[in-house]
Amino acid sequence: MPKLVRLYIVCVLTGFGISALFLGFLLWQDVMGLRGLIFGSDQGFVAALMLFVFNGSLFAGVQFAVTVMAMADDDQGPRGGRKMPTRLPQRLVPVRIEQTAAPRR
Repeated sequence: MPKLVRLYIVCVLTGFGISALFLGFLLWQDVMGLRGLIFGSDQGFVAALMLFVFNGSLFAGVQFAVTVMAMADDDQGPRGGRKMPTRLPQRLVPVRIEQTAAPRR
């Protein structure tokens, strides 16, 4: 199995595991009366399943994005473009200023 596919599957399983923990925490703490709504209704399992699946897809996507971004190499500097000088030239350039109005006091 390719490494990227394996990485994605691991991130999806991790995301859905976090989703299960999150749903369990929501029900345990009875956030906004959610436990009463889910257990008090005959269709409450549908709401719990929807919370699990939607949060699982969200957490899986975030887990995959964080994992991929953490794989970046920071050893190299910026690539492409024009190289900027590390030190600016140290010469004075005269600038002529003409006074058009009387100075303020």
